[in-house]
Order: sequence, then C-alpha cells, then structure tokens
Amino acid sequence: MKSESTTPASESLNFIEEIIESDLATGKYSSILTRFPPEPNGYLHIGHSKSICLNFGLAQKYGGKTNLRFDDTNPVTEETEFVEGIIEDVRWLGFEPAQILYASDYFEQLYLWAKELISKGKAYVDFSSPDEIATQKGTPTTPGTANKYRDTSPEENLALFERMRAGEFPDGHCTLRAKIDLASPNMHMRDPYLYRIKHAEHHRTGNKWCIYPMYDWAHGQSDSIEKITHSICTLEFIPHRELYDWCIDTLGIFPSKQYEFARLNLTYTVMSKRKLKQLVEEGHVSGWDDPRMPTIAGIRRRGFTPESIRDFATRIGVAKRDNLIELSLLEFCIREDLNKRALRRFAVLSPLKVVIKNLPEGQTEWMETENNPEDAEAGKRPLAFTRELWIEQDDFMENPPPKYFRLAPGGMVRLKSAFIIRCEEVIKDSVGNLMEVHCTYIPESRSGQDTSGLKVQGVIHWLSASNAQQAEVRLYDRLFKVEDPAAEEDFKSTINPDSLQVITQAYIEPALAEAKAGERFQFTRLGYFCLDPDSTTTNLVFNRTVTLKDSWAKELKK
Repeated sequence: MKSESTTPASESLNFIEEIIESDLATGKYSSILTRFPPEPNGYLHIGHSKSICLNFGLAQKYGGKTNLRFDDTNPVTEETEFVEGIIEDVRWLGFEPAQILYASDYFEQLYLWAKELISKGKAYVDFSSPDEIATQKGTPTTPGTANKYRDTSPEENLALFERMRAGEFPDGHCTLRAKIDLASPNMHMRDPYLYRIKHAEHHRTGNKWCIYPMYDWAHGQSDSIEKITHSICTLEFIPHRELYDWCIDTLGIFPSKQYEFARLNLTYTVMSKRKLKQLVEEGHVSGWDDPRMPTIAGIRRRGFTPESIRDFATRIGVAKRDNLIELSLLEFCIREDLNKRALRRFAVLSPLKVVIKNLPEGQTEWMETENNPEDAEAGKRPLAFTRELWIEQDDFMENPPPKYFRLAPGGMVRLKSAFIIRCEEVIKDSVGNLMEVHCTYIPESRSGQDTSGLKVQGVIHWLSASNAQQAEVRLYDRLFKVEDPAAEEDFKSTINPDSLQVITQAYIEPALAEAKAGERFQFTRLGYFCLDPDSTTTNLVFNRTVTLKDSWAKELKK
C-alpha cells in the first residue's frame, strides 16, 4: 500500500454521494437507508469509526436513516459484552441508530428462504469434508468438479435440511451450499456455503438453532428485509457482490445494492481483530481499552473526542483504492480540537525544587493565569507563588549550550504568569547529585504589571511546592516502532518498549483535583491529558492523549 498525505475534504462529492444523488434525482429511491453491520465478536477499532461516520453521515446529509445491525451469526465468538460496547461506541461518536437490529432476528426468514432455494433446485446438502470441497472447487484457472450430492433431488435436500435444523447431525457433518456455477471465474460463485452446523448457545436465541447462516447468505438478505438502499462495504467484499446480487435476484426480494470503499489503514497501527486479540491475551496491553490500542474504547480512554474522530473521517475521505493514512493526521485532528476546548493547567512531571531566597517563608503571592487563551470566556484562575516551587528538571541546565533560554546558573527566566527569577546557587548532595536551585525573584516583574525593564527570552511553568498535589501520569506513545507493523513477519517484534511511561510522583495544581473521569486538559508546555477511570479521590491518574507537537516527525527527519 502506498503511503499518502491527506488534506481536508473539498466540497466535491465522493463517488458514493454521486450515486446517492443520482438515485434520488431519478426517483429510484425517495429516501435512503444505510446500515452499519458489525460482528459482536470483539471491540470496534478506529477503522470501524470510518465506516460508522460514512454510513451515518450519508444518511444525515441526505435526510435518510441508518440501522445498527449486528451480524450475530457465529454463536461461538459472540458475546453480549461486545454488543453493549459497540452500541456505546456508536453513540459516543455522536450517532443514534434508527433501529438496533440483529441478523438473528431474521433466522426464521433466512431458513425459509433457504428452503425456497432448495425447492428451486438452487441449493443442496453436502456431506463432503472441507478438504474435499476445497479440492472440488478447483482453482482460479481450472473449473471445479461436481460431487455426488450436487444432483440430489429438491425433495431429499429439503428433508436433509430439516434434519440439520432438528439437530440430527453433529458439528461439521454437512453443510448447505448454493448450486450456482462450478466453472465461474469468481470462486465465491462456485457453490458457496449457505449454512453450517454449530451446536452452541447463541447470545440471543439460546439453543433454538443449531444451524447458522454464513455471512454471504445472511448479509444481503438482511439488507433486503430492512430495505437498505445503499449497502456500503469495504473493498474486500467486491468479489462477494456477485453472490449478493444472485441471492437477491434468485429470491426476487427487495433489491438492496452493495457499494465498496477503501477501508482505513493507519501507520504505526494494526487493525486485525486477531492481532488485537493477541495483544490483549498475551499481556502486551492492559486490555481492549488500553489507551495504546486503536479500539474506540482505547482512544476514548486516552482522551480523544468524538469531534476529532469525525473530523479525521472527513479529512481522509472516501476512496476506491487502499492507501495508508498517516497517524500524525489523527493526532493533528485531536490537537486542533483540544486546543480550542481544553482548559490549561500546570503540572510538573519531573520535579526540581526551586527555593526563592528573597520571599519570606509563609508568604504567598497570588498570581492569575488564563484557563484557555483560545477562549476569552474561559476566565482565569489563581496560582499560589510561594518560597518553594517545583519546576521541570529539563528546564534547568548547569552547563547550558549556546542559545539555551531556560534556567541556568546566573541566568534569568520568567515563570509563566508570575515573576522573573534569577538563579543564584545550585545545591547538590555529597555525591554531586542536583538537589535544589536557589533563586531570587524580581518583585517589579509581576506578569502583566512588569516595571522591571528586564528582558528574558525563556518562559517556563511551575508550581508551588506547598500548594501542589501529587498525581500519577501515564505517558502514552505509539504502540509500534515501524510504520506498517502488519507487514512484518512478527508484528509483535516491533512493539515500542517506550509506548508507556508511568510517573507515579508528578505534581499538579489544585484546580485539577476536581477533575472528572474523561475530562481533558492541556498541561502547559507538556501536552494534552485526560483523567483516567482508574483515578480515586486519593490517587488521580492522568493519561497523555497527545504531545503538543508531532515529536515523531522530528525523529524521522533525524
């Protein structure tokens, strides 16, 4: 796949919108109905969000509706937990389904239609093994060969199919196959499976059924039952479209139509449910909602907003060929969104103590700083300036290089929204480790009222040591070190060992103590963060959503 940069979508229509506008203009449909049909066998990921935004977005644009329909045809892998998680994800993204439906709602009708195919001589019960069927299907360049079951009479096939439903055969003993064309150049048309036997309890129908429809049988007919006008799938379903149309045409039911678009492929990410499941089950991440995971639950926990995901989906557009989207675009979208809405707060992640020698112990100077410079209505908040402060260790250097504008011996720096301070003395322990920095402040340099006449280039953030509160901060980064981990022989070998750094003794300003789970902030000069659900009243936990700038772009240039 080719890596492509993307730009915000123009006003021109994508190819699906062109089809819909033509269908409405010609009167083919008076309104449109789309659907999002996930399998409830895992959690949705960022790739699914593109499909969600597309299906619901098209319906919204053209005054139509969208169903959320669960493709729950495999009782072995499906769970109610996944159903509930998917509904939550769709609603979190800002969409409300017209109806929440299930393929299992249609099991009886699908069964009756299968009997109709059998009666027409268009389906038969096959007792061949999977290996035998694979051999009989031939290859893309050689036609398949019929087996002895293909010419069984409709009457006998109906009786056998009814016995399948009655549970007379064990798992895998036989299947129901469509009788189409063993010489078709499309392998999906060479007598595809319609039903298989699975003696397993279904999350909704219990033990009522022991035969379950295959995707290609359930999908198109479910669309037809619901009268879906535009059934939008990803590109891998192009070869399935001929079978989709054959089933509908043979039954003579509502002619839903399938259209395909390119799925989302994202750099530094894997989208395979199988691979994501490995990451969870082998303990490489803490769970499906680990903030490093590309699941919607994970990115929600990390602090992404639904608005940023919808913006991302709009920017990448709808394509007819696969491409590889830069993760940096997704990060750009969340920065754009949070820059406008996130309240600014001070936090010190790697604390170094600063003692203000000319401020008496017990004295507090109250400063004022803005909550969000992008939002004039966000107001201001007070900050306590006291004798002992915390600054970031990275904001002090004993032997600085040229053009170093932060704090150094003899140098001056402005504390944001406070005073200019001058470094007077460096305090070390007996083995030479840096312990404290002693400074003096310039009383006339109060921010907004500066009459000192001093000019300094550096501005750093800070906290009062007596006023700050302790917190845990989790610095999340990209889970993989390479651009396309799925292309590697062992994708897990490319896991980034620095994808999570836990700081257990960070300091935060008191205003953050009232934060609620999921609430998002910009930690001044450090990045965007949100409060994690793991937080308690005695131990606040903040997750880094994204850095202030794209640090990976800088590393790649090196």
